[in-house]
Amino acid sequence: MTVTTERPPAVREERALPRTAAALLCAAAVAAAWFGWGWYAAAHDSSLRYSWLREQVLQAGEQGVQNLSTLDYRTVDAGLKVWRDSSTGELHDQLVQGGAQFKADVQRGRTVTTAKVLDGAVGELDERAGRATVLTAVQITVTPAQGAPSSKQSRLVARLTRTPAGWKVSALGQAPANGS
Repeated sequence: MTVTTERPPAVREERALPRTAAALLCAAAVAAAWFGWGWYAAAHDSSLRYSWLREQVLQAGEQGVQNLSTLDYRTVDAGLKVWRDSSTGELHDQLVQGGAQFKADVQRGRTVTTAKVLDGAVGELDERAGRATVLTAVQITVTPAQGAPSSKQSRLVARLTRTPAGWKVSALGQAPANGS
């Protein structure tokens, strides 16, 4: 006669349940650590931060170009304030110093100029120096007091400078033609 030392099924199940629970708990801990590290690495990734900064600069540059290319003779004071608020440095100084003469010229001409940014790109970004360049394609429409509106598309280059109030346009000009 042989004696078996095999345990009844109920005893095997009692021991299997804690082992299964421990294995699942271990797998959950490993998964939590894996995903937690992935989240931490993504949140502290310098390329992600730089990408966010580029987007911020692009938005500020496009808005600045649109602001500085739009002016209505009927609300010239408000328009010139938007120009001053969108600018910094020498450009800002020029707008402040020549504001009265420019206001008189715009009111005398009775024109409404509107701009729409069609596309834009960050051409240069130096985070440490707080400088950037934004290239834009803009459609500018000029409506004279008498006559039909005329539109033209231009490529403008905006130089931006970081200020305590955010990125502002410090220079604005035509983009060179034919890549020159």
